[in-house]
Amino acid sequence: MANRKRGRQSFALAEPPVITHWASVAGKKESEGPLAHTFDIKSQDTYFGQKTWEQGEKQMQKLALTKLAEKARMNLESFNLVFSGDLLNQCIGSSFTLRNLGIPHLGLYGACSTMAESLLLAAMTVGGGFADNAVAMTSSHFASSERQYRFPLGYGGQRTPTAQWTVTGSGAALVQAEGKGPRITSCTVGTVTDLGIKDANNMGAAMAPAAYATIKAHFDDLKTAPEDYDLIVTGDLGQLGKEMLLELAKRDGVSLGGKLADCGTLIFDNTKQDVHAGGSGCGCSAITLCGYLLGQLNSGKLKRILFCGTGALLSPTSTQQGLPIPGICHAVCITGGN
Repeated sequence: MANRKRGRQSFALAEPPVITHWASVAGKKESEGPLAHTFDIKSQDTYFGQKTWEQGEKQMQKLALTKLAEKARMNLESFNLVFSGDLLNQCIGSSFTLRNLGIPHLGLYGACSTMAESLLLAAMTVGGGFADNAVAMTSSHFASSERQYRFPLGYGGQRTPTAQWTVTGSGAALVQAEGKGPRITSCTVGTVTDLGIKDANNMGAAMAPAAYATIKAHFDDLKTAPEDYDLIVTGDLGQLGKEMLLELAKRDGVSLGGKLADCGTLIFDNTKQDVHAGGSGCGCSAITLCGYLLGQLNSGKLKRILFCGTGALLSPTSTQQGLPIPGICHAVCITGGN
């Protein structure tokens, strides 16, 4: 009997697992932004010492996982399970990172929602008693994403005002049954939402309806409201998508004003860094969470947040065929305290 299920899409954890440690790796542009002081590793080399951008992304995940083990004072072999994914075709960033390490791995694809998806599954696994610990991890790389989804960088194409800048970064979080740190108390699994947006350079518009659908489901299922949270953090709608989410909520009689933040607008300084509508990519919400947000929760500056990872579920083939972009959002409630 699913006695932890709440409503249609959510569940509550009887013994909330703990995010005991976290690690973040950031690229050059991200290291020049307002959250730079919260990242563990900052690199000025877009290749991360490798020969290609794709291999550089694999190296980012390796650095994040190794740093996580170092902070937790654990060997890699002590990790029971890793949930991870990325934006590269067949998620090669994650699978190549973990090859030959002997760590049980479940690969995921949730696009930019992958950090929330992996954290949700890690919480379910540990909270359900199926593992003592689990790692949630993801990454993205500006250059590898541009090469796959849009244009080669040498093409010099004009970026539209609605376009977002894919974050170069990797985040990893260790979820354990016991310990000190922020706790995951409840989660909401998203539904795939498609309102017909076809512009691959306007993913915030494609994801905003999915974000609101999940946030509303979370409120309904768990009988909560915006005032129950210090922050409701989406990732990564960017400036335009954030405004659309606020409007969707307003039309439904829900006020998110003053509570809503977005990883895509937090990670860069839009007045000093030319990122158009803000940040995007799996790494955007990953390093914002595994740097700034968990740090704020751990220090007591934030008491309770709803972390809502958003993803645009497109592929180069679907875009070339003129298909609309489905969106998804997964929500994880995280509380501070030791």
